[in-house]
Amino acid sequence: MGTWEWTVLNFIQENIRNEILDGIMPAITALGNAGMIWIILACALMISKKHRTTGMILVAAMVIDAVLCNGILKPLVDRMRPFEVNPNIVLLISPPQDPSFPSGHTAISFAVVTVLYLRKEKYWYISFVLAVLIAFSRMYLYVHFPTDVLGGCVLGILCGGLAVMLFKKLDRSNAVNRKEEK
Repeated sequence: MGTWEWTVLNFIQENIRNEILDGIMPAITALGNAGMIWIILACALMISKKHRTTGMILVAAMVIDAVLCNGILKPLVDRMRPFEVNPNIVLLISPPQDPSFPSGHTAISFAVVTVLYLRKEKYWYISFVLAVLIAFSRMYLYVHFPTDVLGGCVLGILCGGLAVMLFKKLDRSNAVNRKEEK
């Protein structure tokens, strides 16, 4: 971890952290716990016939993200979290037990944003604002380094894009099969 990362984290702690945000940031980060806000969104979209495909693509993106982020990258990189390196910070949330890189909260959030954007869903930008807030909260709460968050952002965009691409390919393949059956 570079010194610039400590500079960013210390700047947040010394210049941005305050009582009001100390109450808000744990709530924002909790929205991303286990991807629950995004799972609820995917379920809500699948209920609607008009948005069902987008909901299914969200589920696919989240599964791809979970496998790559939590199943492969976190154990492979096995990076310590900021609070483990600098135990002088008082955490506002329970200390996460898994490795730091990449940020899973950020990855799943940006996977969802990417799917909604690529699917041209009308209110994708609301998910973008929430994803940015969740990503920032992870640094504010001193549980992720900036590169964890950046890595999560990149991973999420890749997972969301991959899910959309796979569904397009599957849809084209199904269209060809239906045409051949006629």
